[in-house]
Amino acid sequence: MVSLRCATARHSLLGPPTCLARPRRRACPVAVEAVSQAKVPLIRIGTRGSDLALAQARETRDKLKAAHSELAEEGAVEIIIIKTTGDMILDKPLADIGGKGLFTKEIDDAILQGRIDIAVHSMKDVPTYLPEGTILPCNLPREDARDAFICLTANSLAELPSGCVVGSASLRRQSQILCRYPSLKVVNLRGNVQTRLTKLKNGDVHATLLALAGLKRLNMVENVTSILSMEEMLPAVAQGAIGIACRSNDNKMMEYLSSLNHEDTRSAVACEREFLTVLDGNCRTPIAAYAHRDKDGSCSFRGLLASPDGSKVYETTRIGPYSFDDMVEMGKDAGHELKAKAGPGFYDC
Repeated sequence: MVSLRCATARHSLLGPPTCLARPRRRACPVAVEAVSQAKVPLIRIGTRGSDLALAQARETRDKLKAAHSELAEEGAVEIIIIKTTGDMILDKPLADIGGKGLFTKEIDDAILQGRIDIAVHSMKDVPTYLPEGTILPCNLPREDARDAFICLTANSLAELPSGCVVGSASLRRQSQILCRYPSLKVVNLRGNVQTRLTKLKNGDVHATLLALAGLKRLNMVENVTSILSMEEMLPAVAQGAIGIACRSNDNKMMEYLSSLNHEDTRSAVACEREFLTVLDGNCRTPIAAYAHRDKDGSCSFRGLLASPDGSKVYETTRIGPYSFDDMVEMGKDAGHELKAKAGPGFYDC
């Protein structure tokens, strides 16, 4: 009996035999690992902070998630806002503060420094040169490249009475307006879409022009009074196209982006940018171009070079095979034609 009590007491002190004890609950290392992985994005997207830029970055993010299952995980893709010089200086015309690269330089720096992996740009803001160490392997499908006329009192530019003020920061738009409607007055109007619409409603200007593509991406087409034809207003080079850049040695990012590339858009953009490269005398030169696939499947191209006041306008057209190399040559040839027509002193005007 003594030995039984001793055994019972020992059992009470030490707990039940090991084989009968309830196992202790242990933390699951897999779950901890999953949580920590979700905090580290696989892709960091750099973008400007405007509503339009963010809409374009989100479109890129959503397309990446749809194309790659590992990017569909929560936290796998992060959007990082970067403020550019063009965003910070709003009281001066773009041409007076440097023109090229104003909306891309700081974002390019972030790519090269490894703070972001890819950058989403409006292609019309991207200079014809890219910083060494970066590449632009992807264009998303192009939106409508036309310009929209916005006015509270008239249905078109032609209906505006003499002396009416049209606001636009674009030398391309200003020169084409003054060429066709010299009785109108054109003033510099900068800011994001919402800012310019507010200035219009406040009576600062009678009318303004905005890219239809941006209004569509912002779901703001209800503000459009009418859409200008390509004959009345030729768009900016690469207007309506989104470009995505990455480091030139980042094979993983290039693989991701290649899955999103729209080759028709890439070819058209390359054609227009080659035209711009040949003609780009300085940031005060109005230049416009548009390349697209026509009903016969060929590339139809139209380019324009003008003086800022619209008094001199040179135009050219081309039709050729819709292939990347042929279209690059087409843009280059068209640029040389207009450069010769304008003459050596044209860029001094």
